[in-house]
Formats: sequence, C-alpha cells, structure tokens
Amino acid sequence: MKQHQAILTITTRGGAFHDISAEVERTVRESGIRTGLCVAFLRHTSASLVIQENADPAVLRDLGKWMADLAPQSSRWEHQDEGPDDMPSHARCAVTRSSESIPVMNGKLALGTWQGLYLWEHRSRPHQRTVVVHVIGEEV
Repeated sequence: MKQHQAILTITTRGGAFHDISAEVERTVRESGIRTGLCVAFLRHTSASLVIQENADPAVLRDLGKWMADLAPQSSRWEHQDEGPDDMPSHARCAVTRSSESIPVMNGKLALGTWQGLYLWEHRSRPHQRTVVVHVIGEEV
C-alpha cells in the first residue's frame, strides 16, 4: 500500500466554478498509484468542492443562480466581518462539501464521461485556495 500527498494552490476569479480535474489528475499520475482512492480536501469555509457536469456550461450557470437564490447577499446576515459576501459564502459552503473522494482506476481518476471536479468559489473577490490531495492505493 502506497500513499502520496500534495497541496494544490488554486487562484480563483471569485464567484465562479474552477475546474481542478487536470491538477488533481496530475497529482494522481505523479503518485504512481494505479488502483486506489483519491481524496481532495479544501482547507476553507467559504468555498467548496463539487463533482459536476463538465459538458454544458449552462449547468454551472444554473447552479450559481440557484445558490445565489438559496443564500443571497441581501439577507440580513449577522456575520459580515469581511463584507456582504462573507456569511452567504459560509452558508453556501454548509450545503455543499469541503471534500470529494474519487476512485483511482488504471492510474486515473474514475470520473464519468461528463464529470469534472470543481472548486466552487463562493466569495465575490478572487482568493488563493489550498486543496490537499491524498492518494492511497497500489502501484500494480
């Protein structure tokens, strides 16, 4: 059994989805693991990780609109230490995930044909985000 870890630094554009599939796939490749599990963990509470469709960009736009309706900046949030997008970003993170687990098959992420791994920035401004990628499995 082999393990490999890497930390990815992702610069976001703010309020958008950022496809990190290639960066995580590169980490899996560098690990040398052929069969196992890859866990991606986002070290933040105002962004999230999601596996979502990578073919039609309308899906991501619709999800963004849905989330803006679910946790709007216009609500009367008590926590606004870093501005009006502060608490909505935490609420959006609370209904999504901070980690994703993806099987590794033949040295690659076992994502479906139309799936991608996205870092979903919930803040309005650009940020630097860190993702810990942990790969465990067999090299055979």
